[in-house]
Amino acid sequence: MTGFPRYAIYFAAGADSALSRFGAELLGYDARAASELPFPDEALVAAADWHDISADPRKYGFHATLKAPMALAPGRTEAELMAACATFADKTRPIPVIRPIVDSISGFIAVVPAEPVDALQQLAADCVRDFDGFREALTAEERARRKPGKLSERQRDYLDRWGYPYAMEEFRFHMTLTGRLDSERRGPILEMLRGRLAVLGLDTLTIDRIVLFKQDDTEARFHIIGEWALTR
Repeated sequence: MTGFPRYAIYFAAGADSALSRFGAELLGYDARAASELPFPDEALVAAADWHDISADPRKYGFHATLKAPMALAPGRTEAELMAACATFADKTRPIPVIRPIVDSISGFIAVVPAEPVDALQQLAADCVRDFDGFREALTAEERARRKPGKLSERQRDYLDRWGYPYAMEEFRFHMTLTGRLDSERRGPILEMLRGRLAVLGLDTLTIDRIVLFKQDDTEARFHIIGEWALTR
């Protein structure tokens, strides 16, 4: 069984941003306040079972993965991880800027970049490498849950090297809004979510921070325990 607590390094929009509220309302969960929110009427009209459709991403809060959830390696502490986050954020780097759209990715719906951004790929790769010393190694059970037989050879290599198959070249930035949906259901839900994002008038999104999320135990949702602005 996975060790707890677990930690993840994500991007999440700032607390006062329209995108943060957009995602929290659609998931019915605010990871900063660790509190539930009512769903928007539009979501319930588009899908009466919206609570179920959004159940998987609700557990994690509205975010994009940079370093996937991990238990801490023996001898590592939460305070050390937080200090490492501050050190990472203090390093000067190009700050990625994306054009956010809502689209389908591997059967679920998410906010994604309209086109690839090299600085974003580099930021994610840096997070994977720089924080890997804090990661407890995968157990055989955890590795099996990733269904390695269905992964590509490179994805299996990354699973074994980094504890997560979708790292480095396999990384795809996404801020998930639903679980997997069949093609018939995706159409009207995509239309609703694209309409709600359009209302925000968000032509660009600056990936300007890293945010540390924590899951206390297997039944708990992830919640935010720290965030650090990246240095330009």
